[in-house]
Amino acid sequence: MIERHSHIEALSRLISFQPVVGIIGARQVGKTTLARQFISKWDKQSTYFDLENAKDYAKLQDPMLALESLKGLVVIDEVQRIPDLFMTLRVLVDRPRTPARFLVLGSASPGLLRQGSESLAGRISYYELAGLSLEEVGKKQYDRLWLRGGFPRSFLASSNTWSHRWRRSFISTFIERDLPQLGINIDSVTLRRFWTMLANYHGQIWNASEFARSFGVSGRTVRRYLDILTSAMIIKQVQPWRENISKRQVKAQKVYVKDSGLLHALLGLKDKLDLEGHPKVGASWEGFVIQEIVNILGVYDEECFFWATHAGAELDLLVVRGKRKYGFEVKRTSAPRITPSMRSALAELKLTRLDVIHAGTDTYPMAKNIRAVALQRLLEDIKALP
Repeated sequence: MIERHSHIEALSRLISFQPVVGIIGARQVGKTTLARQFISKWDKQSTYFDLENAKDYAKLQDPMLALESLKGLVVIDEVQRIPDLFMTLRVLVDRPRTPARFLVLGSASPGLLRQGSESLAGRISYYELAGLSLEEVGKKQYDRLWLRGGFPRSFLASSNTWSHRWRRSFISTFIERDLPQLGINIDSVTLRRFWTMLANYHGQIWNASEFARSFGVSGRTVRRYLDILTSAMIIKQVQPWRENISKRQVKAQKVYVKDSGLLHALLGLKDKLDLEGHPKVGASWEGFVIQEIVNILGVYDEECFFWATHAGAELDLLVVRGKRKYGFEVKRTSAPRITPSMRSALAELKLTRLDVIHAGTDTYPMAKNIRAVALQRLLEDIKALP
């Protein structure tokens, strides 16, 4: 088991000032393990409910009766199985000198958890748990992390073959069981085809018309499919940065399969040899590196953009924090070069700095406010933003 120290520290900070903290993330990403690690460091009374356990599910059919007398930390796993719990939690945390703090775990975004945002407005903070990161597994494991992805069971599997089998099984279970439990009823064959097509579009601009033609449905319908997979936290949409500058800019979002291991399973890539010979290897590496940058910087989705103009200038990742803008280009080469596109992004976006993340071993300046950063030195050379 990998200790997830930074996540435990973040949860400790959140629960110190919020009566309810929600850990959200894809199925099997490690939420339950993290919650149990957090409990082991909690120095007060704690109570754990797992709503996939029939006994715990039965206890919480009358949530007020089950929860009202509890003190300390109360953990409720798979909270989406009883959406009405959020209304009960609102009543409990509004009590004077409430004796309990609540940690709820859900396999979806707040939007799919339905009543959470409305019932607990101002009383809950959500913490999104991603898969394992370079910081947690060590930079020497980056090839394995890239190939297998960050789901703990996939990364820790005894071989690439078993890791691939786990991910294939996850995809089937997710489509056939997990999404219906969230109230989403779409034909499993259709959704698998859609997800696979998204994998082949990984790192590209979303084109609703092309997807709609392929499936013989409306653009609104394929947009709904995309939003469902995004809300279930397995697809990432990166929005375009648009501001009042002279050049015409791309206005559609980019789409990524959030976990590189799931991407490779959807593309049928079982090992490094398969991956290296596939046309999507560059896009896969780009998505993997972007996720690692986001993890290290500690930024939110709403602070992350890409930038592209119809004239061809582009930037893979733009992070906007307050008045400062940080640019990142991802180049799968050991000797990156400055391109006109980089100079255009630096000047037109008024970047604080531009980092070119590459596959070599050294970090070095390339020009004023532009530097090359080796992927294996990300943890040393890129720091969390204030």
